[in-house]
Amino acid sequence: MLNPQHLAIFSTIVQAGSISAAAIQLGCGKSVVSRQLARLESDLGARLIQRSTRRLALTEIGEIVLQEARQIEQSLNSIEQLTDQYQQQVRGLLRISCSMAGRRQMVPLIAEFTRLYPQVKIALQLEDHLVDLIAEQVDIAIRASPLADSSLVARKLADNPRIVVAAPSYLARAGTPKTPAELSAHACLIYANGGRVYDEWTFLDDDGSYKVRVNGAIQINDGGALVSTAVCGAGILLIPQKLVAEELARGELVRILADSALPPGAPVYAVYPARDWLPLKTSTFIKFLQDKMKD
Repeated sequence: MLNPQHLAIFSTIVQAGSISAAAIQLGCGKSVVSRQLARLESDLGARLIQRSTRRLALTEIGEIVLQEARQIEQSLNSIEQLTDQYQQQVRGLLRISCSMAGRRQMVPLIAEFTRLYPQVKIALQLEDHLVDLIAEQVDIAIRASPLADSSLVARKLADNPRIVVAAPSYLARAGTPKTPAELSAHACLIYANGGRVYDEWTFLDDDGSYKVRVNGAIQINDGGALVSTAVCGAGILLIPQKLVAEELARGELVRILADSALPPGAPVYAVYPARDWLPLKTSTFIKFLQDKMKD
């Protein structure tokens, strides 16, 4: 395989008119330029330049190679300019993955980001399994789970406290539990996914943690759907506080068991494949999320 650098040096020699002038232009020794030219001719198996003490003359094949070399040089310059453009402007396609529940917070943020940076296009994938970022060409995954793959980089975006909530209509009908133990007598809304049912809710006290097994007629694998179901008065829900901020503000849900401590949920992270040469679109979006989600 030909070395593009050798072709670029050949083009410079012809443009400069001599090996000595090319060496000055390239900022290296004359012998270095001569060796690179000789290596190119050896790789091609053909003489490109006829040398004399006074001048250089292109051979017939040298003329043809020069035309191709200049096209390669132009392409390399175009690639360099394109790279600079993408690293100096926030632009391009940004592929993002987040959970189904995460869409409640992520979609408004994405809409705001595209307003700020109109040259960015975003492809959002909503799925509750851990995405293979490399295989599926995902730029950023938003996760609230430990980082299992050591080849990935995780940047913390926010803590993820959880609370217990219910609709006023449910509490008026079924009463308000005063302690976590009373949850067993209530209809609870349960998250279930991948064959696993999360029907044990963990609480904290002075002696450590303890679990309360809850029951309910409704199991859903989507946090947003669980919130909607809770707003309808169908039962009590354990949920990350961020996912019910709007419903709490509107009074559609109220917090209960506020005096019973809960272990914090897993923090929310932005996960991406590499730290070196991170595209500007990716680093800008991560910084945007950090600023928006830190409070």
